Amino acid sequence: MSNPNPETPVRENPEKSASDRELEALTDEFIEQTSTHKEVIETVISSLEQNDSAMVVQTEGGYLWKFQYGSVEIFVQLTGENDEDLLTVWSSVLQLPAKEESALTRKLLEMNWAQTFETRFAINSDRVVVMSQRTVADLSPEEMSRIITLVATIADDNDEFLQTTFGAS
Repeated sequence: MSNPNPETPVRENPEKSASDRELEALTDEFIEQTSTHKEVIETVISSLEQNDSAMVVQTEGGYLWKFQYGSVEIFVQLTGENDEDLLTVWSSVLQLPAKEESALTRKLLEMNWAQTFETRFAINSDRVVVMSQRTVADLSPEEMSRIITLVATIADDNDEFLQTTFGAS
């Protein structure tokens, strides 16, 4: 960004003062240091879920949440709070078998390359899903929110197209 008056310093966001940015950074650091992964996931889900649809189950293997986002159900699994534990988020977008499966496969691979960011299309049993998985080591609240939001958005944006185009007749 060019500065029309070189004597006036350019700030990154003219609407935020240095003290506002410092407060925001301290708040983010506090949340990151004091919130568990479970608490962060529940906060993200509460901001996305519709129709009071969120449900959670605790098992020996961790936690599993389910919630409605648009026309899709989103599943979030957290195996624990240790660095080696996993966060897995997925949503089913198409029941298999599908018509024109070779065209479907090509379309999914093209979408994986150009449209899915940290998520991907995959096949789980007899369903095409949008999913993301990673360990929770060094996983910030912002990254957790991004992963859940991306899976939900990409699934909701593509399920009807995939069902209309490739769904079994």
